[in-house]
Amino acid sequence: MELGSVSTGLRSMFVMLTPNESSFQKVEDVPPYVQQATPFFIGLMLLELVVGTLKAGPPLGTIRDGLTSLFAGMVSRLPMLFMRGCELTAYMYVWDQYRLVELPWDSPWTWWLTFLGVDFCYYWVHRFAHEVAFLWASHQVHHSSEFYNLTTALRQSLTQQFTSWIFYMPMALFLPPSLFAVHIQLNLLYQFWIHTELIRDLGPLEWIFNTPKHHRVHHGRNLYCIDKNYGGILIIWDRLFGTFAPEADKVVYGLVFPIKTFETLRVQLHYYLYLKKKSNTFKTISNKVLTFLNGPSWRLGTGRLGDHSKNPKITGKEVPYNPSWSHHLQVYVVIHFLLLVGIYEELFQNKMILSQLTILGMACYVLLTLTALGYIMDQRPKAAVLEMLRCVVMVILQRYGYMKPLLPSLAVPTEAFVSLSLLYWALQTVSPLLSIKKKAD
Repeated sequence: MELGSVSTGLRSMFVMLTPNESSFQKVEDVPPYVQQATPFFIGLMLLELVVGTLKAGPPLGTIRDGLTSLFAGMVSRLPMLFMRGCELTAYMYVWDQYRLVELPWDSPWTWWLTFLGVDFCYYWVHRFAHEVAFLWASHQVHHSSEFYNLTTALRQSLTQQFTSWIFYMPMALFLPPSLFAVHIQLNLLYQFWIHTELIRDLGPLEWIFNTPKHHRVHHGRNLYCIDKNYGGILIIWDRLFGTFAPEADKVVYGLVFPIKTFETLRVQLHYYLYLKKKSNTFKTISNKVLTFLNGPSWRLGTGRLGDHSKNPKITGKEVPYNPSWSHHLQVYVVIHFLLLVGIYEELFQNKMILSQLTILGMACYVLLTLTALGYIMDQRPKAAVLEMLRCVVMVILQRYGYMKPLLPSLAVPTEAFVSLSLLYWALQTVSPLLSIKKKAD
């Protein structure tokens, strides 16, 4: 990367770009700030890992938890293979059809107004995602980790983008889409670095900005943490609307009822199934509908947001879910994840020249891989069968050139590793069947 792009990428993560350098007339001219920040994501995560390892204290995370967060981040981007982001698409439509006034795109005042507008609307996106059960069903993915580190920032929902766009539409009546396209990215980028326990306090900045200290509270399942500190970049909205809480007792992270799984689709979709099951317990249509529209803790006889006092008591001694698994499986999962990252990034880079059928097939392979690796991390009984089938697909992809090694020099070792993976899981699948047959005889 050139020095200028490094500076721009780094400053974009802290909303330190000036209006002059980040104002554009057309949406097509807006840089993909989030995509360009990938090296900084990786660098900061590695730095956090090193510092956390050197620092005495409890671990900042585990391999399985970190991979689960990365898996969720990858899944959340898959719709972008087939469509432009819902928020930007809807925004441009409203702007084109219904705008009331057209503020100048090259005015610093318009830039700052868009900055405040995006952050204000994000506050309400975030708040509704906690206070409306069917919106929480998508947002809970981000809260499902029992650790709090930079990988947690990437644990995003597959479905939340299909509803969040509604809250930004009033801005489209007067603020240019190109500036919205800038600030929706900068708002997201800022929230990456605040997902860490290593930064304890930022002094006077804590009064105005959302910081790691404030956001730790938001991710807690302690009673005082529930439904607090929704801000994106600014914490002033929480102070204004009564949803601010300072960090006090030791924060215990994760969902009120931890899901205890690392399997990607279960992490993404389990709460939808829970809501369906919960609604079936009611006889009246109104209560069935309220199950989805009221808060996640709502029950008959409680207010709209439910009664959090009946949540499981937090002692501060809770231990994150992390059953033991062998070192060779850890190495195996990490290597196959890295192989998938190569396919994943190449898929996004070449999506404009690939056929829709090829993109769909490769997207399905990504989901299959993340699911199979999740089964292995969960040590599910059917993990061997699913992984064997995935390895068969992987061999076919390798044969027809859809799977390339991370480096050209690793072509032969990669091919050998893939073949050995298939052989290993075939043996793992067949051996129990042979044992059963032998006992029957």
